[in-house]
Amino acid sequence: MKGDGRGQAQHQERSHHEEHNPHHAHHQHEQRADTPHHGHAGHSGHGGHAGHHDPAIFKRRFFICLALTIPILYFSAQLQEWLGYEAIAFPGSNWISPILSIVIYFYGGWVFLRGAWSELHSKIGMMTLIALAITVAFVYSIAVSLGLPGMPFYWELATLVDIMLLGHWIEMASVAGASRALENLAELVPTQAHRLQGSKIEDVPVSEIAVEDIILIRPGEQIPNDGVVIEGDTSVDESFLTGESRPVTKQQGDEVVAGSVNGEGSVQVKVTRIGGETTISQIMRLVEEAQGSRSRYQVLADRTAYWLTLIAIAAGTITFVVWLWLSDLLFAINRSVTVLVITCPHALGLAIPLVIANSTGLAAKNGILVRNRDALERAKDIKTMAFDKTGTLTEGRFGVQKVYVDRVDEMTALAIAAALETPSEHPLAKAVVTAAQQQRLDLPQMSDFKTVTGRGVEGKIRGQIYRIGRPEWVSEQKLPISASLQAGLAKADERGESAVVLMDDRQAIAVISMADRVRERARQAVNQLHAKNIQVVMITGDAQAVAKTVAQDLGIDRYYARVLPEEKVKIISQLKREGATAFVGDGINDAAALLEANIGIAIGAGTNVAIESADLVLIEDDPLDAVKALNLAQKTYSKMIQNLFWATGYNVIAIPLAAGVAYAWGILLSPAIGALLMSLSTVIVAINAVLLRRAKLA
Repeated sequence: MKGDGRGQAQHQERSHHEEHNPHHAHHQHEQRADTPHHGHAGHSGHGGHAGHHDPAIFKRRFFICLALTIPILYFSAQLQEWLGYEAIAFPGSNWISPILSIVIYFYGGWVFLRGAWSELHSKIGMMTLIALAITVAFVYSIAVSLGLPGMPFYWELATLVDIMLLGHWIEMASVAGASRALENLAELVPTQAHRLQGSKIEDVPVSEIAVEDIILIRPGEQIPNDGVVIEGDTSVDESFLTGESRPVTKQQGDEVVAGSVNGEGSVQVKVTRIGGETTISQIMRLVEEAQGSRSRYQVLADRTAYWLTLIAIAAGTITFVVWLWLSDLLFAINRSVTVLVITCPHALGLAIPLVIANSTGLAAKNGILVRNRDALERAKDIKTMAFDKTGTLTEGRFGVQKVYVDRVDEMTALAIAAALETPSEHPLAKAVVTAAQQQRLDLPQMSDFKTVTGRGVEGKIRGQIYRIGRPEWVSEQKLPISASLQAGLAKADERGESAVVLMDDRQAIAVISMADRVRERARQAVNQLHAKNIQVVMITGDAQAVAKTVAQDLGIDRYYARVLPEEKVKIISQLKREGATAFVGDGINDAAALLEANIGIAIGAGTNVAIESADLVLIEDDPLDAVKALNLAQKTYSKMIQNLFWATGYNVIAIPLAAGVAYAWGILLSPAIGALLMSLSTVIVAINAVLLRRAKLA
């Protein structure tokens, strides 16, 4: 980055302690990538899905099983009776359904059988119920085909496997891939370094650099190791570390960190830390620890399935024993199988993933990318929303706040300053030029332009020498500065603004103060969150004065200033003890904090690392979308509750009737009617999930 190296020096001593004890907020996304919504989040088996990471596997199994289901439905006696048709008959046609069901059971159902086996070693859940239901239906149906009196459940078996595969495919397809945060961090460090050996420069791999080595950093290059400047002046972009948009001036004795970008000056740096000891490596470690520390979140479907499984097994067993005592073996088997088939969670298998799929579609329309499905369930409890300042609540670029003048009017001073700054690439220079353009000023001709490294720039306008740069440059030139301009500098300093001084060859004539601009949408976001009784907190690496000014402007009561990346995680952890906390950030330095929060929300214009570490990403770079994301999550959670009710509620009536409780009054629920009830429940769940797309988030 070229520029004149001004901006207030922000030399911060960075502690490199390794104490990090994040509270277990939620589980690591990629750890659940292969775990079905209907499997218990157990140990390494992940619900028996080890090796089945690819949604394409479930997509393929679903379509193959669906194709095999069509003939089974066609030859089903129940469907023939309901729809009033008669299937064609030919020698062996009665064996089509059994043979196709064998293929469906072992090919499509295998993943659920494996999942059930894993659950038996941890905690039973929907996988166990699905496996039990398809196994009982399969064994009983084959027995009927081989001569046992009764009615087979081939079409129920086939459709149950189909819908479970569909549910798992939809769920996996709605969730983004595993996190690549650490890879993106690692890419910031260059692979080569310029090592100085006496007067000779040699390019060597960064891995060969040792502590005490002296390396040369040329303009625009990324710094490969942490170290101390021993020769040269420059400004360094450390926004990846501090989130601070302003380049930091570096002189002899100042520290630089790996991954930051050198500005316009060449510097020699003595290496102080290498490899795993560098600041960027510590951030990587924080991200890794935060990922690993996320406790597994037991989704509602898992909990419901656990109890439904226990109820189904208990009801089926009691039904069998009672009817074996009251009637015959065949009637007892028929009743208990009917109970298990009716309890089968067709709708429950789709209740959660269908809502997720529709909510992600709604989110995309509103500029929100859902990376972690669990975030949509956690949002209902959010009590605090913490924001990173730079690039989130503010624009991340400077704007002119005030022009203080002496013996010249404001517009003339701004036009002269802009003429001097036009050739410069420094962020403060760009802010001055932009302000002049917004005022539509005609800039005077400038000649003899010169950059004075670490000080500012100078040039000749209408035969007069003018300089603009750091306030210290005035005293170095031994030029007088009026009391009014001194007051302007003091006011800028009090508000944490960056100031430059315009001077001619006799005196200082203007002070221009600049600051990172507050987003208007951020003000609306804060107001809406307050209306929801959600506490708003600001966290920034900026100085106290800057933080206080922005907080007062936005109406934020609680803020933390001068915060290093390691401290952000501790602050989020502390806020979580007070209540569920969401964090909105955009920089690499926010990655660990995004992972530590109950919900991590990344501003889309931020770095890849922040985005890869977040649960939700605001694509449009609009802080007001953080409120929309919260509304989306709360509506999604409501739909999940409704769907779980519809998916399981019919069992309250269906299970007793299937078990024969009302048999004495001539009411007996047949497997076919039970299957219809089950199908109706599935349709209601699907329609309810689709209605989510009509929800308004604003």
